[in-house]
Amino acid sequence: MKFSSPFASLLALVSIAAASPAPNDRGEGVIRFPLTRRSADVAEHVDLSALETQLTQVVNKYRQTFAAFEANTGSAHPLSGKMVSSISKRDNGIVPLTNQGTTLWYGEIEVGTPKQTFTVDIDTGSTDLILPSVSCDASCRGQTKYNADQSSTAEDQGTYVTITYGSGEVEGDEYTDDVFLGGYEAPNQAFLAASQYSAGFPSTSSDPDGLAGFAFQQISAFGAPSIFKTLSDNGVLPENVFSVKLSSTSGQSELYIGGTNTELYDEDTLTYTPVTEQGYWQVNLEAVSRDGSTVTDDAASIIDTGTTLIVTSNSAAEAYYQDIPGSSSFTSGSSTYYTIPCDTIGSYTPTLTFGGRDFDVSEESFNLGMESSGSSNCVGGIAGLSIADFWIVGGVFLQNVYTVFDMGRLQVGFAELT
Repeated sequence: MKFSSPFASLLALVSIAAASPAPNDRGEGVIRFPLTRRSADVAEHVDLSALETQLTQVVNKYRQTFAAFEANTGSAHPLSGKMVSSISKRDNGIVPLTNQGTTLWYGEIEVGTPKQTFTVDIDTGSTDLILPSVSCDASCRGQTKYNADQSSTAEDQGTYVTITYGSGEVEGDEYTDDVFLGGYEAPNQAFLAASQYSAGFPSTSSDPDGLAGFAFQQISAFGAPSIFKTLSDNGVLPENVFSVKLSSTSGQSELYIGGTNTELYDEDTLTYTPVTEQGYWQVNLEAVSRDGSTVTDDAASIIDTGTTLIVTSNSAAEAYYQDIPGSSSFTSGSSTYYTIPCDTIGSYTPTLTFGGRDFDVSEESFNLGMESSGSSNCVGGIAGLSIADFWIVGGVFLQNVYTVFDMGRLQVGFAELT
């Protein structure tokens, strides 16, 4: 039996192949990035060590951006709860961050005058832009490096920033410079020009050079807007909207800035739900169900292209998998994963409800692959975290829908794919 989930090995890389303005329904220019998978070879069984690493990075990411939210707003984030309880407060300006691990969607940006070109991981679960600088040590080997001295529009902000994540750090100088996406300009964009990348951050020529977040200013390490928000404020976009389609099929994925690509989704099914707390793309998850039965309702959720799985509390994950014949769990640290017999896992895929509409998750995306080579058990795409009490809605769900991030109206939309 073959399992072709793009997340089976948790090692698939996805790249943005090109960027070009494309018309939306009103004939106005938008930025369209076709997405293609870098590698078509996917193992039939789950790399459990990579799965554990992914969940550890998820924990670090949210602990760290929760800390940034509190630093920027003066108040704890309503969802921070257990995730920040074990973090001691710092008084030296250190704000945590994590990179997005093994499954990356990345694209090309240009920075400075004249333009310098970089590839960056695109993540709706964080906000900041981080690039390696020419002063970066061997930890940035293989990356294209930003040279402020060669840009007439670069401005050193006079701030040395240390961003901690996991057991390591990314550190460097804060700069502003002009950043370009598909020919559109984000002037005076704040970013970190890193002099050191820690283990786990991009470090080979096959990795993207840096990280670009698309979330809100409240979770920025610099208290700065994202590239997308700067573009919006500059008035160059027809709509303050970006949208994504994620697919395991080569040539069928894209990031669309400035509108939506109506050729990729059923317009009659487009359903919006409001952002409930600015910082993340946080919305109300009305229900999670399987086999016609609701297992969770009225839950806080964050829509995150930078997370592979659907992640929730241990109790919610246990409620989802309970009573599934042959299901079992295994725990590593704060994370719990579940398996279901491979020949029946397709009967227990989840349905998520947003804005009054149900959206189904396919067997292909829910089934991460066999637990081990030759195993009759397969790993499910919902995992539990003992230190979470909300839902993180990642690629396992997002590859089944067209997703619209509307910063102008502060809402997220989902639609069925065509």
